[in-house]
Amino acid sequence: MEYSVQLTFREQWLDERLKFNNLGGRLKYLTLTEANRVWMPDLFFSNEKEGHFHNIIMPNVYIRIFPNGNVLYSIRISLTLSYGWTTDDLVFLWKEGDPVQVVKNLHLPRFTLEKFLTDYCNSKTNTGEYSCLKVDLLFKREFSYYLIQIYIPCCMLVIVSWVSFWLDQGAVPARVTTLLTMATQSSGINASLPPVSYTKAIDVWTGVCLTFVFGALLEFALVNYASRSDMHRENMKKTRREMEAAASMDAASDLLDTDSNTTFAMVSSLR
Repeated sequence: MEYSVQLTFREQWLDERLKFNNLGGRLKYLTLTEANRVWMPDLFFSNEKEGHFHNIIMPNVYIRIFPNGNVLYSIRISLTLSYGWTTDDLVFLWKEGDPVQVVKNLHLPRFTLEKFLTDYCNSKTNTGEYSCLKVDLLFKREFSYYLIQIYIPCCMLVIVSWVSFWLDQGAVPARVTTLLTMATQSSGINASLPPVSYTKAIDVWTGVCLTFVFGALLEFALVNYASRSDMHRENMKKTRREMEAAASMDAASDLLDTDSNTTFAMVSSLR
């Protein structure tokens, strides 16, 4: 854990080598802006992780030397410090009343903050026990967005796939387009959500809708195949009937030719 702080750091020490005459009280102190011109104590922040001095517009540092040798050092510093202290040195406690303050008119595009729970999460390691605070925020999704953008379009696509049962059995593009649209809708939904390793509820919803649309296409394929098979059988029967009719006509024609020849022969013999 860490925290950041901006502070004006001051330290004071006595250096008798810097004593001077104050000219009867007319000179109260001397001011320096370069810290490297005097001796300074070796001071550091033991839990410092990152820090820097401020140099806008001028370096934010000055040194005052008083007539008795006292030195006042002042500088503006920004620090990032570690807060990794054990419970022997530091213990975090939640405030009794209203520990977490939330803006009253808080509004998020897709979520509503239902409630929050405060708890402690102290951790024990080899180096000691460390104090820890935890707050759980419970968010509820705004259903209207997902209803308009996801659920209603998916329902409409499934209904359209069922309506195709009343279309002509030869209208192939009407069925295939519905399946492609449903697949595109499913891909768009997954692209708008963060990738996870588990199955989401929306994955189950889109999967079921895609199954219904695919089932409608499969039913169309079976009906189309059965219809073409029936048409083929009808064509075969029609062809067979035509062939049988043609054969009957040929047989009748041959019979008429034979009778005509016989009649002609009898007439000739009578003459």
